[in-house]
Amino acid sequence: MFLCVGNTLKVAVIGVRGFIGQGLAMDLCSKGLEVVGVSRAGRGEVAGVKRWQAVDSMDFSDCGALVNLAGESIDRRWTKATRRKFHESRIGLTRRVVASLRAMPASERPRVLVNASAVGIYGDRGEEVLDEHSLVGGGYLADLCREWEEAAFEAEALGLRVVCLRIGVVMGRGGSAYEKLVRVLKTGLGGKLGNGRQWMPWIHVDDLRRAIVEAILNEQISGVVNGVAPKPERNADFTSKFAKRLGRWAILPVPSFVLKLVLGGFGGVLLASQRVRPSVLESVGFEFRYPDFDKALDELVR
Repeated sequence: MFLCVGNTLKVAVIGVRGFIGQGLAMDLCSKGLEVVGVSRAGRGEVAGVKRWQAVDSMDFSDCGALVNLAGESIDRRWTKATRRKFHESRIGLTRRVVASLRAMPASERPRVLVNASAVGIYGDRGEEVLDEHSLVGGGYLADLCREWEEAAFEAEALGLRVVCLRIGVVMGRGGSAYEKLVRVLKTGLGGKLGNGRQWMPWIHVDDLRRAIVEAILNEQISGVVNGVAPKPERNADFTSKFAKRLGRWAILPVPSFVLKLVLGGFGGVLLASQRVRPSVLESVGFEFRYPDFDKALDELVR
């Protein structure tokens, strides 16, 4: 059972000031849980967060659950400097979290760690249907995610149930992916990337937050979990549907060589095909509010 103080489960959320974390705090509160925000500054203004602590002085002794959503955004050129940031904000921080847990008495440790990961771990897999049992792919991003998950799973030896959530493209107003797409498509210059046939694993932010809550509360869930909607979209269909909802045409394709020239390694990520299924979430009866992209667009583009 969870460690509760005053009959209330306390959940520490690292990255609570981020796009996913802010709404997650309110979702946790709606379940009667108390949220402890963990940030660099050790303070902030996020609805639903009752108290704060700094990353450099992490103390989870009165928390029954821990969520780690930290990670520098990868949607930029991958220079040596940015790669160091990607590594430190994911692997470095996760190792520090586990070290903090290791230093605690076993009786005071949280019972579950939900740690972010990404579908980038699968690499470019074409038409292959990918579930949680699929092999890890190759390339820089896959290696980064593999090492990230390995760092998180070190907590299993400390008695924690560990869930690594492999997250797809998160769609939600105010989020980076959504806002950038809207800006580009509204100019009329947006279109498919490369040949447009690559599969895009995506998820509505509301479903992602609910999946995190489910992973905390449902003790049947452990190990790797794909945080994606049940119906991925091919890139060409994704951009075409989105543009149509905005009253625009997605007619100008972006050649593969241009993406790689402008964005370097991240350009390759945008061209990768990942036909990912959320098999674990489906197996425990998780109900997606937005299982397909058309339904998600009904909510996103009002």
